[in-house]
Amino acid sequence: MSEKPLIIKRRDKVAILTLNRPDTLNALSPDLLDMLIQACQDLRQDDSVWAVIITGAGRGFCSGANVGILQRGEGELPPMHERLDPYGWVGRLSAAIYKTLGKPVIGAVNGVAAGAGMSIALACDMRVGSDKTRFKVVFPERSLSPDTGMSYYLPRIVGYSRACDLIMTSRYCEAEEAFRIGLLDRLVSSENLMDEALKLANQIAFWPPLAIQTAKRVLQESMENFFDAQLRVEANGLKISRTAPHDAKEQGDAYREKRKPQFTGF
Repeated sequence: MSEKPLIIKRRDKVAILTLNRPDTLNALSPDLLDMLIQACQDLRQDDSVWAVIITGAGRGFCSGANVGILQRGEGELPPMHERLDPYGWVGRLSAAIYKTLGKPVIGAVNGVAAGAGMSIALACDMRVGSDKTRFKVVFPERSLSPDTGMSYYLPRIVGYSRACDLIMTSRYCEAEEAFRIGLLDRLVSSENLMDEALKLANQIAFWPPLAIQTAKRVLQESMENFFDAQLRVEANGLKISRTAPHDAKEQGDAYREKRKPQFTGF
């Protein structure tokens, strides 16, 4: 396998980002973090990419920040006060996945997702896992409170009290429980994990990309809005999603001609 800490591949309209530090269960190093942020920025500008999958090489999805670097003071990690800035260090990565990328993101959680690695999985719009998937908060064990957006994502995904349970105990959440409480949206065999993630990505990438990307923004706005304000967001989203002239026309033509539509994104 390539020695690059991040591998980017394409499968038609789907981009696959593979964290490639298997010897550390894909722990976040400064170079991997920077490459992930840059990839999110690049993919946002790439109109040929309609969906994105994030996964890990080897046995793990991502074990979080590289503790060895933190303990030894190696690398280019910024001081703690900068890491506490929500848009500094790991906060920038969380924002890049959740907001900057702007396209549907599926986490193919192939193994342990711990600490900031769990936050990366939560920043994805959907998560596919297998019997090998395990989540662990970790932060209290390092005398830290959650970062990388975990305190935002987790209670919105599983509810406040379950988020307290997982964060304050720092226990493992195994695959079956993760699926039951909503941390995972699909639970499949480990052999079929990437196939199922690609199947889901291709189902999403079948539809007009502008409509799907606008739907993502509208749903994210709903996490913060009151009802009346959200209706206005929806009304504006409807206008935006119809501004791709070919796809808007193709939807009507395909319906009348009783055939599958062929969307282009334009």
